Amino acid sequence: MSFLQSLPRSSKSLKTATMARTGPAIQAPSQAQLRSFAEATLGPSSLRRAVQVPEGEDLLEWLAVNTVDFYNQINMLYGTITEFCSPQSCPEMTATEEYEYLWQDSEKYKKPTKLSAPEYIENLMNWVQNYFETVFPSEIGVPFPPRFLQLVRKIFKRLYRVYAHIYCHHFEVITSLGMQPHLNTSLKHFVYFADEFELIDRKDYGPLIELVDMMLADSKAS
Repeated sequence: MSFLQSLPRSSKSLKTATMARTGPAIQAPSQAQLRSFAEATLGPSSLRRAVQVPEGEDLLEWLAVNTVDFYNQINMLYGTITEFCSPQSCPEMTATEEYEYLWQDSEKYKKPTKLSAPEYIENLMNWVQNYFETVFPSEIGVPFPPRFLQLVRKIFKRLYRVYAHIYCHHFEVITSLGMQPHLNTSLKHFVYFADEFELIDRKDYGPLIELVDMMLADSKAS
């Protein structure tokens, strides 16, 4: 069972949240602050072993199940701070001033498009959900489509950006809500899984690269 399943669920899911609220401006934490916060909650754990494919399990089935689980974790984490993430408070999908993510899909946004953070994340979650419904096999034993691994990599690369936005622009709110340990553990689990199956290039961790490197070093030391 995911650790987040034991947390109270937000009454506002991503798809039903009111995205137009204006929250207070939150100052992005520095890399030093992120490191300090993380060191308090990223002790030795069995997460590295937990991400490995269980004996006898099909690799693609394992990737599919965990992709859905991470989607749900990120959805719930973002759901705790939606009232602080509006088109007014977060007019761009950024992670620090150095990284801005533009949205592109094969339907409405065929070219990279600037969106507010909540609009970007809503499009992202709907985009992933559509793949769950149309591409991911609905039953065990159903063949996986060609290039399934490439699709999982694309999903992970985009889902990571939600973590990056939360850490860089809403970390004070997460901390005030007592969600910091859960956010850190969720990201750590995500990073270990992505590293185990080479789902994200190191350069794509961008603004959190130091934190990610620390998490990976922690896993190798334990």
